[in-house]
Amino acid sequence: MNCLRCGTCCTAPDIVALDKPLGTRCRHLDGSGLCAIYAERPAVCRGYRPDEICRMVSAPTLDERVRKYRDLFGV
Repeated sequence: MNCLRCGTCCTAPDIVALDKPLGTRCRHLDGSGLCAIYAERPAVCRGYRPDEICRMVSAPTLDERVRKYRDLFGV
């Protein structure tokens, strides 16, 4: 599956390597839904692969997608 550029994976989970708390938008996520530090992103981000969860949390707004993600994972 290709990235949907929805921004959910860069907002919903915490990313310790970037000191990014749960539910906050990563400071490196640009306006088009791409990573501004893609070539230097941490291993946790490199290892992420879009999957069915991306479709499961699909919603019109980032806030709605993050809420669905958090509900899905109980965080």
